[in-house]
Amino acid sequence: MNDSSQGLAEAGGEGVETALDKSPLYLRIRDVLADAISGGRLPKGALLLEGPVATLFASTRTPVRQALALLEEGGMVRRFDGRGFLVGQGRTGPKRVTLTADMLGLDEEAPALRKAPGWEAIYESLEREMVHLSVFGRYRINEVELARARGVGRQVARDALMRLEALGIVEKDERMRWTLVPLDEQRMRDLHAIRVALEPVALLQAAPLIPPADRKAMTERLEEALAVYPALSVEAMDDLETDLHITCLGYCPNRELLIALRRAHFMLNVSKHVIGVSHRMPEDEPFIAEHLAVFRALDVEDFARAAETLRHHIVVSLPKVIGRVAELRGVHRPDMPAYATPVARAGEPA
Repeated sequence: MNDSSQGLAEAGGEGVETALDKSPLYLRIRDVLADAISGGRLPKGALLLEGPVATLFASTRTPVRQALALLEEGGMVRRFDGRGFLVGQGRTGPKRVTLTADMLGLDEEAPALRKAPGWEAIYESLEREMVHLSVFGRYRINEVELARARGVGRQVARDALMRLEALGIVEKDERMRWTLVPLDEQRMRDLHAIRVALEPVALLQAAPLIPPADRKAMTERLEEALAVYPALSVEAMDDLETDLHITCLGYCPNRELLIALRRAHFMLNVSKHVIGVSHRMPEDEPFIAEHLAVFRALDVEDFARAAETLRHHIVVSLPKVIGRVAELRGVHRPDMPAYATPVARAGEPA
């Protein structure tokens, strides 16, 4: 599952999380790390960075970030002047150790965390496939054929579709059949209108609550990315989007506001699945400098300017996204999966 979806689900989708998996991934990661620290397999001063830890757990960075935050609250890790966390307390500098599966107890006797829930194994590629297909219209999705195509049980397929439904990627029609919602220009404009109206409000409420160390780390990631662009992976670009639009806004105390934003944040997933995957990386970086401008305002506690800068960033991003989607529609043809059937438009033969 990608960072954006994971963050949205955990920011405002507690009900879905509980129904599908009573032990969220970030809690399982926390428990494994805590056990490794308590057992001495992770030495005092060991440097824990989100990327390497996520790789070991076959995870995105969002649940790792949440797990490390919980460990910090419990005093098992601490922040320092550099990036990441150090194991234990005290003033010792970072001890750079190579993290291994054995160090965390992730061997054959301690099965990988990714066994539960099952939908996570198919979600990322399914979301990408669905987003690409939605560019070309509305499709009916056959749950049984989806399970067969992905080699999973029907319940796993249904759970994945429920996640997609939470983001507004699929919905059920009047006969309770799964349908893929078309991504046309009007829908993109509608979703952006929600973001323009609500994200600045959420940032105003969240800004005083964002830990300065987290804000500093996110600013440094943007500066580093700007210096090397376009030599960035799609995952790194998605992480930068997640920092501002998911992690920072996630500190907003108004949970109803975050829930209202959840479907509109589907547009973050659109950019992720189009840029660098089925579309060339833009010649000019698409948002990094604009994100930096928001963080510069946050750094001097000019929260009103930060909110207005964020609003402007969302407004100017819409034509870019519309253009990328239009180009995708013009130069690509959809790979028709066995589980999808085109739905005729009004006035056309079924």
